[in-house]
Amino acid sequence: MYVIFEGVDTSGKSTQVSLFAKRHPHVHATKEPGGTPTGSKLREMLLGGELKGSFNAELFLFLADRAFHYDTVVKPLRHEKIVMSDRGFLSGIAYACANHSDIDGTFLLQMNRLALEEDYPEKMVLFVSNEHLIKERLGMKEHDAIEERGVSYLLQIQDIMRRVAKTLPIKVLEVDAAQDIETLYRQIEEFLND
Repeated sequence: MYVIFEGVDTSGKSTQVSLFAKRHPHVHATKEPGGTPTGSKLREMLLGGELKGSFNAELFLFLADRAFHYDTVVKPLRHEKIVMSDRGFLSGIAYACANHSDIDGTFLLQMNRLALEEDYPEKMVLFVSNEHLIKERLGMKEHDAIEERGVSYLLQIQDIMRRVAKTLPIKVLEVDAAQDIETLYRQIEEFLND
């Protein structure tokens, strides 16, 4: 099974993916961008702000990472294990729409479907945060180029994610990111076993 955990920065996705991988030997934890050695280099470029100012370069680099990640990690493992990805195509669409308001969402969906060989994840967990929680958690860490854009930007990304998720042919669980780690874990585990 292929499952993606989506949500804005600091929402708790990474914590939950890590927890599932620790507790379940049949879970393979990965991430986008950066779930492969090549992807780690691309992630460094993307989050380091090297491509700032070139929307198309960022978009195609994210898509290249997604396609390579799918081909080399997800596709070979998804029938043997639960491949659990910290981020996926929903983030790609949301960030692209927020950064380029006149881009066609249908086009973005088609490009991501191409990168995934039209093979969507079976399930998606969407972490929903709030302004207070984002501010609090951002205050506890160093910011990357995306987080530097601020809380209102991250809330805009979240709104786009929620809207797009409702249109997808995927089972989606929305969880309140403010809940404690174990409560979230139990909700997600129940959803995955359903």
